[in-house]
Amino acid sequence: MPSRVRPRPRNNRTARPARPPHERELVRICGLVAVQALFDRDPDRVERLFFEPALRGELDASCQALARAHKPYRQVDEAELARVAGTVLHGGAVAIARPRPLNGFAPTAARAWAEDGKPVLILDGIGNPHNLGAIARTAAFFGLARIVLADRPDQALPSDAAYRVAEGGLEYVALHHAPLSTVLRQLRRAYRIVGTSLAKGAAQIASTGDRPVALILGNEKTGLDAATLALCDEVVRIPGAGPVQSLNVASAAAILIYLLTRSHSS
Repeated sequence: MPSRVRPRPRNNRTARPARPPHERELVRICGLVAVQALFDRDPDRVERLFFEPALRGELDASCQALARAHKPYRQVDEAELARVAGTVLHGGAVAIARPRPLNGFAPTAARAWAEDGKPVLILDGIGNPHNLGAIARTAAFFGLARIVLADRPDQALPSDAAYRVAEGGLEYVALHHAPLSTVLRQLRRAYRIVGTSLAKGAAQIASTGDRPVALILGNEKTGLDAATLALCDEVVRIPGAGPVQSLNVASAAAILIYLLTRSHSS
């Protein structure tokens, strides 16, 4: 008589389905100002919208746009909105959306960019997404059109946190992503390359007026390395008068962008 084969015991736990690839590519954009900027600039990127009752009037046009596109929106309480946002710092509204695409860097871009005379920002290893968001907000405030992100593993890219801190700024500033050596080699034909340093450099940016400035901001802890500083036409620092002799990189960026745009407008 053949032996009976015992059935294998079944695992009673229900496996959680994997998050679809398109879901992993979405970001949560929090805050009324950021959500409104998203709808003003590129409403097609929005997939879903959640908001607290108090903001219904402010977001009525956005809800109508989603209804026309047959996309969902929902009024929720504060606790559910915090779950959707993944943070209590949601500002009352959360849009689930596709991030703005990162652009490459075309070799012919430098001269075209330089025609408006505005500075261009290069972030070399800014690893904290909050700093990326704050810098993008400052850039948008002062009317800068673009930021170049160095292609290195410790460089922060757009994320939930960056979008939240940017307060809509990431909708108005184009992000480019390329190796730093390629960027500097191409930009120096039309820009004056200015690096930043805590330890050395001039106390102010020289105002030559012949070319716009490409300003490089380095990693929060290590700054720009010696090889990058050697490629700069100029190195600057922000001198302090108090006992603390360093600034958060986003604060330093705001000061330097203000000085550069002030000199450009004058």
